[in-house]
Amino acid sequence: MRLVTIGIVAVCLAAGGCSGSSQAPPNGNALATPSTAASTPDKAASTPDKDGAPVATAGHADPARPAPVSAAADSPAPASRDVTIPVGTTLPVVLDTGVGSETSHAEEPVTAHLTRAITVNGMTALAEGSRVSGVVTSATRSGKVKGRAHIAVRFDSLTPRGDDQRYNIRTTSVGRTAPSTKQNDALKIGAPAAGGAVIGALVGGKKGAAIGTAVGGGAGAGVVLSTRGKEVTLPKGAALTLRLTEPVTIRVKG
Repeated sequence: MRLVTIGIVAVCLAAGGCSGSSQAPPNGNALATPSTAASTPDKAASTPDKDGAPVATAGHADPARPAPVSAAADSPAPASRDVTIPVGTTLPVVLDTGVGSETSHAEEPVTAHLTRAITVNGMTALAEGSRVSGVVTSATRSGKVKGRAHIAVRFDSLTPRGDDQRYNIRTTSVGRTAPSTKQNDALKIGAPAAGGAVIGALVGGKKGAAIGTAVGGGAGAGVVLSTRGKEVTLPKGAALTLRLTEPVTIRVKG
């Protein structure tokens, strides 16, 4: 019985040893080898910093490269050039300020604006609507005995439309003089004289006619002496033509 028991134990030990030696790992390899792809870090995805921690770098701009500049910042400022308007050029204007021999006085300011553009060699030097400024140079009322009414203006500066720059200019003076009233004065004197002669003749013949003419003539002269001649005006909206007596250089954009 003892021998039987020993035999059974020996058989069991032999069977256990065979089972342990015959067990093989999967795929017949003793130890699984990690793949190369799995063991290699992704260089594009992360880069270790000085402390060893990964720092993502993919998709970030190089800090050494300058930032792109917008097209608007690259566009140059509008160019400008000087254009000289020659002497003798005419400037058609319309008065924005009315003046008159009876109402205005010397050095009173006057303004006007261009009614058409001024071009030089195909380039617009002054746009329509550009402003010109000046003063009244003479304002004389009509006299009672002699002297006709007169009004005159001269423009000495201009401001291009759409610009704040003011330019000094020299132009001819523009004026108006009232028409002569001598013929009307003669009629005023002659008519009373003729009437006096008729009345004098009826009263005392030739001698009375002579006396009546003298009296009538004096009455007519009195009417002329107490009456002023015609006044003259340049109303707002009046069209004038100025002429440059010196060239002027204008800074033109574009």
